[in-house]
Amino acid sequence: MSEFLESVPELATEPGAAIALPPVEAMRTEVWALAWPVILSFALDSILGLAAMLMVGRLGAEAVGAVGLATQILGAVRAGIAAVGTGTVALVARYIGAQDREDAEEVLTQSVVFGVLVSTVIAIPVIVFATPLMGLFQVKGQMAAMGARYLRVVMLSEPFQGIFLMCASGLRGAGDTRTPLWIGGIIDVLAIFLNYVLIFGKFGIPALGVDGSAFATLIAIAIGGLLFFWALSFEGMVLGFRWDKLWPDFGLGWRILRVGNPAAIEQLVIQFGFVAYVAFVARYGDKEVAAYFIGVRILALSFLPGFGFSAASATLVGQGLGARDPAFSRRAGWESTGMAVVLMTAMGLVFIVFARQIAALFIDDHQVILYTVAFMYALGAAQPLMAVDWTITGALRGAGDSRFPLYGSLAGFYGMRLFLTILIWYHHGNIVWIWWSLIADYIVRSSLKTWRFWGGKWETVEV
Repeated sequence: MSEFLESVPELATEPGAAIALPPVEAMRTEVWALAWPVILSFALDSILGLAAMLMVGRLGAEAVGAVGLATQILGAVRAGIAAVGTGTVALVARYIGAQDREDAEEVLTQSVVFGVLVSTVIAIPVIVFATPLMGLFQVKGQMAAMGARYLRVVMLSEPFQGIFLMCASGLRGAGDTRTPLWIGGIIDVLAIFLNYVLIFGKFGIPALGVDGSAFATLIAIAIGGLLFFWALSFEGMVLGFRWDKLWPDFGLGWRILRVGNPAAIEQLVIQFGFVAYVAFVARYGDKEVAAYFIGVRILALSFLPGFGFSAASATLVGQGLGARDPAFSRRAGWESTGMAVVLMTAMGLVFIVFARQIAALFIDDHQVILYTVAFMYALGAAQPLMAVDWTITGALRGAGDSRFPLYGSLAGFYGMRLFLTILIWYHHGNIVWIWWSLIADYIVRSSLKTWRFWGGKWETVEV
């Protein structure tokens, strides 16, 4: 929890009473106090992803492509869970802003219930149809088979992922960004160790290759979900888990989903768009697919400030509106965005300068390295635009205005990136031009969402 919120002696006082927000001149400190644990948490996730990709990369380009494609499908699957998580942050932040801890805890509990239900319902058909889903990418043979096996195993972890994500979302909405950090850190370290043991076969365990990476993910996520239940049982936590509220409350569940549904639709539609995008990349060859996923893994590190400041802006904007202080919410949104732009631009420059050396760490195929470097240049150049997009999106969602970010993202991705990709492929253009289509995508996204936040309609959204 941020230092300011830790100083509030009791949040569960008179419902409807506003909390004392920090002074405006302390806004940058408050934003950073909320953002840095999220940044570090996602940094650990990225290190896990990089470590796993480094290990899988030693198995060859087909293994890298299989895991990358399966992960793309996994991202689409988690769109449903994202709906619950987005609604959870917005509602919990509002209730905490109004000093209504009891209702905030009920939102947390019901979000876990619906997160598990939604993730389970989605996971079952994905497990059954894993092979046809891999076929959507126009890949065949060993890459398709490895990807389908990986997907089936990882999908078994989805109910635990629902617990993990909902607990993390609820705590972040309440201003506690540190508990998700230490729990995430534990499971990331565990997952790296398990990847090493199971992929290469250590300590008497047979080498499982790509399958070993999938089992490592399953075990780590399951333990992470259980750790959250343990953490929420401690006295002094900003929120507790209400075991007496485990029966589904469909009225509250609908409120959570109503706020989060646009975010879920955005995630789902964008992920399906990425399926099409990667399918066009796959038409160029396996090396291009491998380069794309290696590049995304590497540059995920430069996205970290965006995640952190997006979470900070969502929390502070929601709490400001709960406390009936929209001016505070506006300042929080703009301050978070400015800080994200500075840090993401700096990190993007670092990755551009050292692109070749970093890419060479992941694979020893010369052509894949060249493609990866070209992709890193494009994504690195897009960092300032991505910072604006992600942080303003967080601010709007924290206010409960989650529908407009959907429209902005669809306009950018489908109206620009995918459209340009189809044109480039149709005219037999170089793969590098497809990499650079993402610049146009984020120009549209960031411009539209900035316009929306500037207009202030989000201040009157009811959640």
